[in-house]
Amino acid sequence: SQAAKMKLKHNINPVLLQFINFIILVYSVVTYIPWYIFSGSRQAIAKSKQVKAKPVNNKPGGAYRSVNSLHCLASVLYPGCDTLDKVFKYAKTKFKDKKLLGTREILKEEDEIQPSGKVFKKVILGKYTWLSYEDVYIKAVNFGHGLAVLGQQPKTNIAIFCETRAEWMIAAQACFMCNYQLVTLYATLGGAAIVHGLNETEVTTIITSKELMQTKLKEIVSQVPLLRHIITVDGKPTTWSEFPKGVIVHTMASVQAMGAKADTGNKQQARPVPSDIAVIMYTSGSTGIPKGVMISHCNIIAGITGMAERIPNLGEKDIYIGYLPLAHVLELSAELVCLSHGCRIGYSSPQTLADQSSKIKKGSKGDVTTLKPTLMAAVPEIMDRIYKNVMNKVNEMTSFQRNLFILAYNYKMEQISKGYTTPLCDSLIFRKVRMLLGGKIRILLCGGAPLSAATQRFMNICFCCPVGQGYGLTESAGAGTITEVWDYTTGRVGAPLVCCEIKLMNWEEGGYYNTDKPYPRGEILIGGQNVTVGYYKNEGRTKKDFTIDENGQRWLHTGDIGEFHQDGCLKIIDRKKDLVKLQAGEYVSLGKVEAALKNLPLVDNICVYASSFHSYVIGFVVPNQKELAELARKKGFKGTWEEICNSPEMEKEVLKVLAEAAMAANLEKFEIPVKIRLSPDPWTPETGLVTDAFKLKRKELTAYYQPDIDRMYGKSVK
Repeated sequence: SQAAKMKLKHNINPVLLQFINFIILVYSVVTYIPWYIFSGSRQAIAKSKQVKAKPVNNKPGGAYRSVNSLHCLASVLYPGCDTLDKVFKYAKTKFKDKKLLGTREILKEEDEIQPSGKVFKKVILGKYTWLSYEDVYIKAVNFGHGLAVLGQQPKTNIAIFCETRAEWMIAAQACFMCNYQLVTLYATLGGAAIVHGLNETEVTTIITSKELMQTKLKEIVSQVPLLRHIITVDGKPTTWSEFPKGVIVHTMASVQAMGAKADTGNKQQARPVPSDIAVIMYTSGSTGIPKGVMISHCNIIAGITGMAERIPNLGEKDIYIGYLPLAHVLELSAELVCLSHGCRIGYSSPQTLADQSSKIKKGSKGDVTTLKPTLMAAVPEIMDRIYKNVMNKVNEMTSFQRNLFILAYNYKMEQISKGYTTPLCDSLIFRKVRMLLGGKIRILLCGGAPLSAATQRFMNICFCCPVGQGYGLTESAGAGTITEVWDYTTGRVGAPLVCCEIKLMNWEEGGYYNTDKPYPRGEILIGGQNVTVGYYKNEGRTKKDFTIDENGQRWLHTGDIGEFHQDGCLKIIDRKKDLVKLQAGEYVSLGKVEAALKNLPLVDNICVYASSFHSYVIGFVVPNQKELAELARKKGFKGTWEEICNSPEMEKEVLKVLAEAAMAANLEKFEIPVKIRLSPDPWTPETGLVTDAFKLKRKELTAYYQPDIDRMYGKSVK
């Protein structure tokens, strides 16, 4: 079984192991009856076996809906709250003096010189200081009025380019109230992409931080001719002489002060309507030029309505830790879900998240230890990092400790797969690991890329909480599916949310059909109020990715291939486009990389491969026989053609040539193949690896080179 494959290996004497297994059996029998009577897990087991979504009709390709919204899709969180300003006003009235946004004070900053001579900045942080719902509301109102004083008009664009922090959310709420269209750009976009986004949206004002202004904006501000105002959220920056004329730098506090003094009594404020654009969110494109997704008020509200329904008992007792980029739809949606339900949001960053994080001074506390959150969103890369760190620590334990941990781990894995809980193991063995994330996490939300089964199981076991795996796109306002908390299966993304429906469309080229047995398969189409308006100033692309059916329902063609299981849960099995998202979130266009390397004299053919479960790109290369033989001769390598192609030494030499060509073609570092397989045999239509037109058949190539893929990604090959 899959659970057996994921079990950890121990080295315990077989006789002793039999005795331990007997003790475990006795313990399980003795504790089963009280557990059965007092635990709520019985209901959870029953729920996990229930059907979670059904097709609305019996036709192939019929849309699947959650069983909780079969007759009508949900679209509004609270009655009458159909725009984001109304949602916040409702929350402010309901939770007035409750804490909302928290920030840690910086007590001390110091430079730490490493043995290598490098200087690392380290911080000692104090407690969280909190703004209440009322405080945030007043700050947002004043900031919105201040922007109006600076000349910002309703339904015009304003950009935010800033780290995840309380001021980001305050600025966003101000824009939602005043019907300004918030353009979001994340800090990892390159300079050219940022310039493109700012110029395409014709913004005159950008909200940023001192650090990003100095490190990113300073170099490109002269390329944004319409820019008039830069607002820094964290105090007055040191001015620089080469600043373009006509651009004024303000602090957020000074704009709020302007707004507080402004006479708004006579002006009828332009409130948004549900169809108005709330956010234009820039997302990576396959050609390197980012696309701006237009997300309306009703899109976001429908999305967060669907997400909130999957988090049981969400409310005032919950604390969420915000550290992922707010310019990403996953983080923005998660925080808006929390804000609308009375939860607290404590801000953090990947550099200060845990006690061991890079910016935290040794001996002082990271943000999770101080905040003790109950809810957390994470991308697979972060979870994989935690998994590796813990497993490294386990390997450093004494033999007795390691075997005890492994026994408990394997025992709990078995219990989880049956739907049972293990309170004794949780408190005795896994308590210490659980404390790495503060000790209070009750749900981990995962999105952005697929999570491996082994990592998901590890998080379930060691952090004693469910992992809600989700699937959604910026184009669907982040909403699509999320697994239910009592669903402990791995590798699936759950049933459609109550706000949307999902259908599978045949993709003949890939051989996926919605009539396939045992499971219908096809391209995933998402329909519902959460499906966005389209791409900003890109009508052609909008028409390609979005369609409207005979009932007026908008559908997003995701380009992902899925299959529906009998209980109505979705599994992502392939990708239609050759755009792959790496584990860290970077997008790699396989075709673009191939095009840059195909014309090398050394390369007859190349297929680039990337996996969302890994952080680097690999490739299969059919080398040119004459060129490779000459390279082998120069390097003093003797052997047959097969021996040359199978030589790790020659693989390294070819990789060097590919890397040089990739750099010359201005490929990003993450796009350059790190490992390759040299194929001694050419790819012809007869081999079935290319079409008659010699186009690559990716599916067939992947299957053919699977052992090599496993080797290059460090998996053990049987």
